[in-house]
Amino acid sequence: MGNIVAIVGRPNVGKSTLFNRLIEERKAIVDKTSGVTRDRQYGHSDWNGKHFSVIDTGGYVMGGDDAFEQEIRKQVQLAIDEADLILFLVDAKEGLTPMDEDVAQMLRRCTKKVLLVVNKVDTPQRMNEIGEFYSLGLGEVYPIAGISGSGTGELLDAVVADFDEGEEHVDDNLPRITLVGRPNVGKSSFINTITNQERNIVTPIAGTTRDSIYTHYNMFGFDFNFVDTAGLRKKQKVSEDLEFYSVLRSIRAIENSDVCIMMLDASQGIEQQDLNILSLIQRNHKGVVIAVNKWDLIEKDNHTHADFEALIRERIAPGDDVPIIFTSVINKQRIFKVLECAKQVYERRSRKIPTSELNEKLLPIVKEQNPPPAVKGKFIKIKYITQLPSPYPQFVFFCNLPQYIRDPYRRFVENRMRELWDFCGVPITIYFRNK
Repeated sequence: MGNIVAIVGRPNVGKSTLFNRLIEERKAIVDKTSGVTRDRQYGHSDWNGKHFSVIDTGGYVMGGDDAFEQEIRKQVQLAIDEADLILFLVDAKEGLTPMDEDVAQMLRRCTKKVLLVVNKVDTPQRMNEIGEFYSLGLGEVYPIAGISGSGTGELLDAVVADFDEGEEHVDDNLPRITLVGRPNVGKSSFINTITNQERNIVTPIAGTTRDSIYTHYNMFGFDFNFVDTAGLRKKQKVSEDLEFYSVLRSIRAIENSDVCIMMLDASQGIEQQDLNILSLIQRNHKGVVIAVNKWDLIEKDNHTHADFEALIRERIAPGDDVPIIFTSVINKQRIFKVLECAKQVYERRSRKIPTSELNEKLLPIVKEQNPPPAVKGKFIKIKYITQLPSPYPQFVFFCNLPQYIRDPYRRFVENRMRELWDFCGVPITIYFRNK
């Protein structure tokens, strides 16, 4: 999976500023979710063609000095456990503190790569004073000024030095199907039901699954890898710091999947956290199937599929062209329909439409029947359409004035494409470019 970089350090050394600098300067952010749990932030960045996730662990320590130190130790330990590389941030303005020495002692014992970053080095005098940080015994010191960005280029060179380029390849090229959803919606039970074995520990405790667990599934004509992830939980409900890293692993599993089965709890309906998960799936260009589990609890109250489905589609609009299936894992209702649907979504996501077919079917619509509206008296003419060679559907419309294409027209074009080629459950990306 992708590389995770964690920023650790005591409060007020500038962790969030460095985080913002790393993800925004690269203009490659995939998702910046502030407050995934409490005040942590997650972002995606790349440098010299190497991609990595960045987490800011700061901003959440409450209480007196003892609680302060205890929380920071816990945060550092979790970063050591979960991250591939740790940025240990200290403050040149305040100088070396006992708490910095405490953190350094933990980091010296870990086997992960640690880079010591001295922030707020924004004057020549401070540059002369950073020598004291070498006493922490963590090797090279990287002086930066987080606010201006000074020194971050050299730091990023060091960050990505040992990272691999590109995404991890799938074993045997099997489709990767990821089960995501809030804790306790029935993800582990779903896998146990279809595999007919206790592959995953199932307990009624929300968030039991800490790691992403892979299960190879090769039965009844299906052949793919299942991933059961730790549930993504609303930030107000988080009581353990460990939960944050479970969320990160869920995010990383989404990034490395082909299709996500997003499970909802029928008795709770679709909540904001579900919408956040769906948004994350769609922004990462993954296929999606919505499985509404525990439907057996609702059917007794005379609710109909149609009413419930309409409610979900209303909440997820405009990205509502997704399959919705009502299941009961306990009663084994429509479980295999979910798998069948995930397989179909995978095939749609992988499909390549010949250029000749695109231009034959779509060009008359966008060129003659419904061309883009004129802007400032200028007429936009679309001349040619082609699909890009990528793992998910991306299309380029070559035209004379791409800068004048507005969002309503993009949506119109996307809706026509969905009608013509059935991209249900698959996010598609459309570009307008000057030929």
